[in-house]
Amino acid sequence: MNELKGKRKGAYIFPNLLTTGGMFFGFYAIMAALTGQFENGAMAILAAGVFDALDGRVARAMNATSAFGKEYDSLADFLSFGIAPAVLLHQWALAPFNRVGWAAAFLFAVCGALRLARFNVQHYTQDEQVSNRYFQGLPIPAAAGILAATVLFYVEMGFSSEISGVSGDGLWRWLPLILVFSLGILMVSSIRFRSFKDFSWHKKKPFLTQVVVVVFLTMMTIHLAVTLFLVGLAYLFSMIHSHREYRKLLAEGKEVEEDEVKDLSV
Repeated sequence: MNELKGKRKGAYIFPNLLTTGGMFFGFYAIMAALTGQFENGAMAILAAGVFDALDGRVARAMNATSAFGKEYDSLADFLSFGIAPAVLLHQWALAPFNRVGWAAAFLFAVCGALRLARFNVQHYTQDEQVSNRYFQGLPIPAAAGILAATVLFYVEMGFSSEISGVSGDGLWRWLPLILVFSLGILMVSSIRFRSFKDFSWHKKKPFLTQVVVVVFLTMMTIHLAVTLFLVGLAYLFSMIHSHREYRKLLAEGKEVEEDEVKDLSV
């Protein structure tokens, strides 16, 4: 009996350790941003996203989900994907805009907190229908990932350096500011984004899907930063199709399956 109890405790500890690992990278991203190491900060946010994607799946695989783990994950998400990207973008590109830049960073962080709070309320009370195939609003890890990919893209293309931040004028100087405002608003919007929870690697896929995966992996080996940036923008603009698809399903009276377990990559 004691041995079984020890195994159960270990099962609960391991997923929370993954959550803590994601929080570590989020905290590191803040420290890197404050010392001008913007590329390192962006990479840390992406690493936090990997840990965030793992902890929930590991918890479910080990049958070790808990209310504590869900709340802990939400707090970690706010640090890694709300505070860290806001600080990183402010130090890297928004500071020259003075109060407007400060407001944009603050808006992103607040909208991230509201996004997480709304998701938790929907999950526990089921006041609104929570789709298994769609997220209501842009997921906060996706928003943070797009900002991190933008930093890496600017460094790769020579629009930025670790010390000076964004260089030059014109659209490239304004794009980070526009992105931060837009992503913040999209997180608290009612626009539906595909969650891809229904995607399974174990089922047979069309040949074209396999080709796309191979091309994607090849591009990542050549230009990781450019590929991540383009994938982020593609997911962002996919909202046009996904929201239209969601509305069409509702109009046809088809049942939209509700979440049974919180996916920790909200």
